[in-house]
Amino acid sequence: MKKKTGLIGLLAALVLLIAAGVTLADDKQPLLLILTSGDTQTQGMALVLSNEAQRQGAEVRVLLCSEAGKLALKEHEAPTLKPRDVSPKQMLENLMQGGAKVEVCALFLPNLGKKQEDLLEGVSAAKPPVITELLLDKQVRLLNF
Repeated sequence: MKKKTGLIGLLAALVLLIAAGVTLADDKQPLLLILTSGDTQTQGMALVLSNEAQRQGAEVRVLLCSEAGKLALKEHEAPTLKPRDVSPKQMLENLMQGGAKVEVCALFLPNLGKKQEDLLEGVSAAKPPVITELLLDKQVRLLNF
């Protein structure tokens, strides 16, 4: 009888571990990148790190403000960076293809005289209450460049 009880306990523990593993695997670390810099290398590094975080399983969200907001404009041409000869705009588009949500600051479009249709497909204007909620969430990692 002791053998059966031990085996049942072992199986129960195994089931709990498997269930816990599935739950942990489904929880993606949320990451919010706030990018304001107009410097190409700074933009590139921020986006390299964000792409890597996404590759490692993070759920990435990007808020582009000030000069960095121009990366989200259809008309914007960004210079490429070595060693891969990829532009920050291309890195941003890669993030979006991986499922990242990208927004420009609420002040960006009206102060640049631009409209929603001037943005890349899939990019929208951020809603301050939503961004504030993310900033106050202790589970969200924040990158600020």
